[in-house]
Amino acid sequence: MKHRRYMPAVVLALLAMAGCANMDTNSLMQSGMTAAQAATLTDADVQQLSVASCQDQDSKNQLAPANSTYMKRLAVVSKGLPTSVNGAPLNFKVYQTKDVNAWAMANGCVRVYSGLMDLMTDDEVRAVLGHEIGHVALGHTKKAAQVAYSVSAARGAVGSVGGTVGALSKSQLADLGEQLVNAQFSQKQESQADDYSFDLLKSKGYNPQALVSSFQKLASLDGGQSSIMSSHPASTDRAKHIQARIASGK
Repeated sequence: MKHRRYMPAVVLALLAMAGCANMDTNSLMQSGMTAAQAATLTDADVQQLSVASCQDQDSKNQLAPANSTYMKRLAVVSKGLPTSVNGAPLNFKVYQTKDVNAWAMANGCVRVYSGLMDLMTDDEVRAVLGHEIGHVALGHTKKAAQVAYSVSAARGAVGSVGGTVGALSKSQLADLGEQLVNAQFSQKQESQADDYSFDLLKSKGYNPQALVSSFQKLASLDGGQSSIMSSHPASTDRAKHIQARIASGK
C-alpha cells in the first residue's frame, strides 16, 4: 500500500498567510513546522504532554481531599469502571467547583467536577465517566492532543520541543491543557464514546438508561451553556441513539 506524504491543513493555512503585510515569514515557517510535528506526535509524546497538562490543571483547581464526601462517592462510582485503558492506569479526582464538567486525557487522567456530581446520580456520573474514558480507549484523546498542539503552534503559543515536554514553559503547558480540557470531538467520535459507555455499563450490569438521563440533564442545564455542553454537541440525537439501543437490546 502506497503512502503519500502530506502537509496538515494548519500548515497550509500558515503558508497562505505569508503574503500578508507585517508577517514574519521565518516565524511563520517555524510555527508551521511545529504544527507539522504535531501530526506525528508519538504515543510517548502524547503521554508526556497529557501528564504535564493534567498536572497543570490540577495545580489551578481545588482538588477534593481524599477523605471528602466527593472522593468517597467517586471511589464507589469508579468501581464499575476500568482501572486502566490502553496500558495507562486511570486516575480519578474531583475538582471542587460549581461548574458542570468532566474530561479525560490520554495518560488516564480523569477529572470530574463537583458541580456535575451534585447534579447527577451515581449511575449518571458513571455513565458520563464511561463516555470520557471511551474517548481515551478509542484514541480520540490522542488526536485531540495533536490538534491542541497544532492550534497552539499556529498561534505561536508553543515552539519546537524537540521531543521533550520539559522544554515547554508553564504558560505553554497551560495553553495546551486548556485546549485538551475543552477539546471538540467530532459527531462520530461522540457517538463512538457513547456506544463505549453503553457497552461498558451493560457489561457491568448497570442500567444504560442512566446515559440517556445524563444527556437530558446536561441539555436542560442553563440552556445548554454549561462547560461540558460547550465542548460537546447537542445531546438530543445522542439520547435517541442510546434509547434505540436500549429498546433493541443490542
